[in-house]
Amino acid sequence: MNNAAPTWFGHPRGLTILFLTNMWEQFSYYGMRALLVYYMTKQLMLGQAHASFVYGAYTACAYFTPILGGVLADRVLGKRRAIVTGASIMAAGHFMMTFDALFYLALATIALGNGLFLPSLPSQVGDLYAHGDARRGWAFNVYYVGVNIGGFLAPLICGTVGELYGWHYGFGLAGIGMLAGLAIYVAGQRYLPPELPRTPAVDAEPRRGMARDTVLVLLGVGLAVTVFRAAYEQVGNTVALWADTGVDRNAGGFAIPMTWFQSLNPLFVMLMTPPLLAWWGRRAARGVDQAPLRRMACGAAIVSAAYLLLAAVSWNAGAQAKATTGWIWLLLFFLVLTFGELFILPAGLGLFARLAPRHLGSTTVAAWFLVTFAGSLSAGLVGSLWSRMGHGAFFALLALLALTAAALLWRLDGPMRRADRPQPSDTATSTAIQHT
Repeated sequence: MNNAAPTWFGHPRGLTILFLTNMWEQFSYYGMRALLVYYMTKQLMLGQAHASFVYGAYTACAYFTPILGGVLADRVLGKRRAIVTGASIMAAGHFMMTFDALFYLALATIALGNGLFLPSLPSQVGDLYAHGDARRGWAFNVYYVGVNIGGFLAPLICGTVGELYGWHYGFGLAGIGMLAGLAIYVAGQRYLPPELPRTPAVDAEPRRGMARDTVLVLLGVGLAVTVFRAAYEQVGNTVALWADTGVDRNAGGFAIPMTWFQSLNPLFVMLMTPPLLAWWGRRAARGVDQAPLRRMACGAAIVSAAYLLLAAVSWNAGAQAKATTGWIWLLLFFLVLTFGELFILPAGLGLFARLAPRHLGSTTVAAWFLVTFAGSLSAGLVGSLWSRMGHGAFFALLALLALTAAALLWRLDGPMRRADRPQPSDTATSTAIQHT
């Protein structure tokens, strides 16, 4: 697109449309997710192991369907039609959540709509800019802020309404958020990039990074991140259950709603991303930028430390015969966990995105979600152990899983360097990750 075209905030106007659409979609997703495990255990009266498995299976499906949805968007529907169709289906699913009898059908409906929506929207961000436009990398930073604004507001609004007035009202608000995003996207069509031809194109450029050795290394990275996500995805599952029963949520006479803690992760992402980007930028300028896999390994190790903190707190509470522990420890946990997350998840997407064939943008974005699918499913299985183990032992197990992932990623750094020439810096583009 022409750099001289009218802009908002120094970027093409379409970026604002995509930013707001994504923000409201994330509001709906995280609003529903903040309530999900509580709704299952308190309203539907499902057992903890069953509820944790359903939670993991749902989040896994939400990241599996984009793999198929990306192919449909690239080859059949086109990005715009895929986004509108997917958003409409998701909105219907959220409203179906207001009926207990439709619970499982509603989850399947949301996952189906998400498959069409999720891979197509971020791939449109890059289409807004001409090749070589320096603003392109920073556009993903802006887009990522939208992810976390929606994720921050959702537990505060949907979670509070659900806890105080009824779970179904919270789910209804999530559906309204999805409709808001759909309305913004449809109204802003004229600012969005034109559709590319959907017929398979011949890529005249060599597809770097698709050698056999590189594919094998990426499979190894995918395995490591799967192990990592088995621990990381407990944030909305067993950690949420612990926030309800194992944490003293009293703050000066005010009982902090349990769903509010789900807002800490996106809040810390928004606060920590700018200084981290600035620090990584200064390191890159000095020629000491960290290789992607080493950065990811450090992130997994930091997340391991976060879970070790919870293990220590839980063991200490048990030793002192305390039923609960102070909420400040849960806040500190989210601070450390989010810091580690910013090292591993954005860098992982950036690593995969470097290998993207130009004519298969949505499909390539969707490929990263296969790892998230496997990790979320693993998290559901691991979460089913919550009621069979002591809390301290369970959190120690999560720390071990994250540390195992760190060791695997560090071990893969050498093979990755040999298989694929590293880029000077993945920092700017790597932040184009969906925080779901």
